[in-house]
Amino acid sequence: MLLRNRYVQLAIAVLIGVLVYALPRPEGCVFEVRGDPEQRLAAAAGSAYVLLGTDDDGSYRLEAGGEVEEPGIRLTGLATTLGAPVEVRYVDGLSPTAFRFLAVLAALIFLFVVEPIPLEITAILIGVCLVGFRIVDLTVAWATYMHPVVVFIMCCLILAIALEKAELTERLSHAIAKRAGTSVIKFTFMLSIGLGLASGIMHDAAATAIGIATMLPLMRAAGIEPNTNTARFMVLSLAFACSCGGMGTLVGGGRNMVAAAFLKELTGLEISFLDWIKFAFPIALVTVPAAVLVVYFVYRPDPKFKLPKYEGEPGPLSALQKQAIAIVTLVFLAWLTKGLHGVDYSVTGMIGVAAMVVIGVLKWDDIHRHLEWGTALFIFGGGIGLGLAMASSGAASFFAHQFFPLVEGKGWLVLLAGVCVFGALVTNAMANVAAAALILPIVIPLAELEGVDPRVLALGLACATSFAMLLVIGCPPNAIAYSYRQFRSIDLTRVGLVATPLLLLLMLTTAGIWWSILGLLSER
Repeated sequence: MLLRNRYVQLAIAVLIGVLVYALPRPEGCVFEVRGDPEQRLAAAAGSAYVLLGTDDDGSYRLEAGGEVEEPGIRLTGLATTLGAPVEVRYVDGLSPTAFRFLAVLAALIFLFVVEPIPLEITAILIGVCLVGFRIVDLTVAWATYMHPVVVFIMCCLILAIALEKAELTERLSHAIAKRAGTSVIKFTFMLSIGLGLASGIMHDAAATAIGIATMLPLMRAAGIEPNTNTARFMVLSLAFACSCGGMGTLVGGGRNMVAAAFLKELTGLEISFLDWIKFAFPIALVTVPAAVLVVYFVYRPDPKFKLPKYEGEPGPLSALQKQAIAIVTLVFLAWLTKGLHGVDYSVTGMIGVAAMVVIGVLKWDDIHRHLEWGTALFIFGGGIGLGLAMASSGAASFFAHQFFPLVEGKGWLVLLAGVCVFGALVTNAMANVAAAALILPIVIPLAELEGVDPRVLALGLACATSFAMLLVIGCPPNAIAYSYRQFRSIDLTRVGLVATPLLLLLMLTTAGIWWSILGLLSER
């Protein structure tokens, strides 16, 4: 078929980008000026621009009159003549940089879904396009491929390799298979739900890596081939469950801590560790098994596959296994307490990897042979770069300012649903931490205008950004699961299109009922 030809698909991707760029660009008339406390730019702009107000940080807004053509470009040009780093941000319009970014984004999303070339190459093209189309500078574009989050993902994958080599994942599979028997469905539900709920403490990336390392030997033994419905069901169930589980605790994901920090900064309200569990863990308790159930109905596993029976009981733990467990436990504790000591996940993770090598669990050849470098470095690194460019170009902010007025003045339910839907969509193209940091400063004032407890929106957004289920680059569990080559990118998108709206609806329903019982929605 012609449409399946890779050259045709590449041509379509280019055409999509060209068509997006050919659309008229909304220039807008309101602009935010930063880095100019003396308001020299306002003076230079003259009467053609009206000063709308000044913020506490020294930034201010200008509104262009109707007679000014391309007011943003004109204002940016004036800013360059001042000799100081004055930044002009489009508020109700789309900058030329953001417009170029959207054209690039449209083409890249098509490539990520259809996969005419390896995703690793597509991910490298992200950096090429961001530099080539003057969206970000060279250093920013390539630095993301060794971003701390990328290093952290590598640590999770390497630790999973270490646990597999130490035969600890085999012991875990034995413990679960003992209760599940030979049933692929029971085993997948038990492992996915268990690690999904545990991801609120051990981090969703680590839970996914350990879970797949536990699954794969059994899949091979049962003769389950990659890119079959059974393989898709098992691996994607785990990835989606771990994504959902991170919402359950304050330390379950960076998005939660960012949401709590912005809430306190903007309103003075604080959500404690126990409060977050009280408000959000019941939602995780509902959405984690629901995610597995959705994948099950989309990719029904073949009943002919049976997992091998385990005979006997595993022997006592060896000294090396005990040491490996101790290292992993200490690493998880370090991740769990990051808010106390401030050491980044990537640093403590690499210390754990080094310790595994020192005690003899791992050798460099083990890492070199089994680590999917392309996934860790390129796919997720490129995804981070794409998200940062979306934020820095102003594209994400533009859509946020266009979308949220649509839900303003329509009550708490519409406002909460709008925040959650927007967050769930945006987080597929940018990190959920960045999505939370972008959206909350915009919607918190809306909450106060609507008489809604701001905690409702902070919690809702953190939960909704767990549903990054449309693209491989959406979140670490997706990228890690993809690295084992058990499904194609379009397989994830296909089930994600079903899972995202259903899980959002379930989340909103559960939150509405549970938060009403707790009195969160009655507080004004």
